[in-house]
Amino acid sequence: MALIPFDDRDGFIWLDGQMVPWREAKTHTLCHGLHYASSVFEGERSYNGTIFKSAEHTARLRASCNFLDFDLPMSDEEMEEIKYQVLDANEISDGYLRPFCWRGSEMMAISAQKTTTHVGVAAWQWPSYFDPETKMRGITLDIAQWRRPSPESAPVQAKAAGLYMICTLAKHTAERKGYQDALMLDYRGYVAEATGANIFFIMNDGKIHTPKADCFLDGITRRTVIELAKQAGLQVVERHIMPNELENAKEAFLTGTAAEITPVSKIGDYNFKPDTACRTLVEAYTNITNT
Repeated sequence: MALIPFDDRDGFIWLDGQMVPWREAKTHTLCHGLHYASSVFEGERSYNGTIFKSAEHTARLRASCNFLDFDLPMSDEEMEEIKYQVLDANEISDGYLRPFCWRGSEMMAISAQKTTTHVGVAAWQWPSYFDPETKMRGITLDIAQWRRPSPESAPVQAKAAGLYMICTLAKHTAERKGYQDALMLDYRGYVAEATGANIFFIMNDGKIHTPKADCFLDGITRRTVIELAKQAGLQVVERHIMPNELENAKEAFLTGTAAEITPVSKIGDYNFKPDTACRTLVEAYTNITNT
């Protein structure tokens, strides 16, 4: 199936205070965000016309801006209204939203004190329906060469564009090997996350174990799934996990706005069988996002 380029679509994008035709939503090539990665974004989903955890995403967008030393130039309430305006303008019920902020073109140097903060919000169709049995087969992950950086070397709690460069490289390598994604370790050698999603394991002790989010994004879906697991009577342990501990895992799954809950069948040489825990949480997440 041919790809539809993201710069050549019908619809509307909210850009710096205006709803503009999709193809006319542009910025200058000499902007600080493009050259120096001073850009942050969110990934959000709407189900039946309601944006899931919308306020939490807006709060994280502002926090990401602050980590990069600028601020979201509108109130949280205004951003909430803008996101729904974008859904309405594009007649979207089940979709994906991309709010994003970046520094402009007033300065083209490391320093960016006098740049304007630009804001855009786009959305596109993304049906919420999926075939549960297909999802339950699980995806496969390579083990990436690239590692998540330490908190002293990057603003690791920001959803900042620059932090995803190594994710793209890791995913490309994995795809060339026939995998769907890659597991990334952190700077200490602990299990961290996939290239764009958090990861969980059901160990032989029957508990759900997930890496401690101390050098990568503590995902909104991650936190939601931890609560759903506790409600289902499953014990969740957040801790540092060494790669060789994966031999003690029975099930594994990813969580994220795009991934929702995606079971994993293989990571490198380690194999897993998506089973009761994965199915329970997939169903619980589907229920909570569609009510």
